[in-house]
Amino acid sequence: MLELEHGFRVVDCHAHLDHNEMAVTTYGRDTGPDELERECHQAGIVRAAISPSPHTEAKGYLRANNAVARLSVDRPFLAFARLNGALDATGGPVATVRNMRATRANYHTRPGDIEQYAYDNRFHGFVLDPALDGLPDEEVVAELAVVDLPVVVDCREEFPPSAAERALLGEGFPVILSGFGGYPMDRNRMVDSLALLDSYDRLYLDTWAVRSRELLERGLLEYPDRILFGSGTPVVHPNVAIMEILTLDVSEDAMNRVFNKNPMRVIPGFAPQ
Repeated sequence: MLELEHGFRVVDCHAHLDHNEMAVTTYGRDTGPDELERECHQAGIVRAAISPSPHTEAKGYLRANNAVARLSVDRPFLAFARLNGALDATGGPVATVRNMRATRANYHTRPGDIEQYAYDNRFHGFVLDPALDGLPDEEVVAELAVVDLPVVVDCREEFPPSAAERALLGEGFPVILSGFGGYPMDRNRMVDSLALLDSYDRLYLDTWAVRSRELLERGLLEYPDRILFGSGTPVVHPNVAIMEILTLDVSEDAMNRVFNKNPMRVIPGFAPQ
């Protein structure tokens, strides 16, 4: 695909990377680190935050996280560690009973893992998909507050923004709700996420797969400092994700904020070297 010419410095706070050939073969992905770097360059993305793709069949993400950190060396990537937990995040009485009996298995994220991930800027943040991978317990959440790195949270039907508010918001660390807290055309959850910005100073939303021009423009106009660009590559090609922003009816300053200023403030590793 031809390189985009847009004149903005663009950083991407939401990208995934399959860490080895077996993962590509098993899960049907076709984007390795070299291709991802090439696609980002074509789109004009100077740096991207990457984390392992979610795999519900896997028992933990330690090896995948370490591989992503290794593959980020000498590439324009910032590694984010994917976390899991023993708690059922879906809510309701059944989940409550399960969580009363839940114990951390050896493949679940532990407080010491958070400390090691954060050591010496090896990882620049974390990713949580509680509906798929479970929710970390209170000790892990407390350690997330200690290291104070951003946490990207995927909200699904089983774990909407209201559940993220109960479990994660206001705990002392910045939270980025992926895709405005919803999925393409899931307007209600996206509107709920926008409303939460009024109550939580360290809450942010990324633009992954937000197909509604009206919601994107509203977010950029009403909350100019709280919206971050995230492509969601390889699910969405970065060229497509950038064009969705470039075609909005907003000012050049608003675009510069979402592409560069806002992500750089939340994730310092995005600052120019």
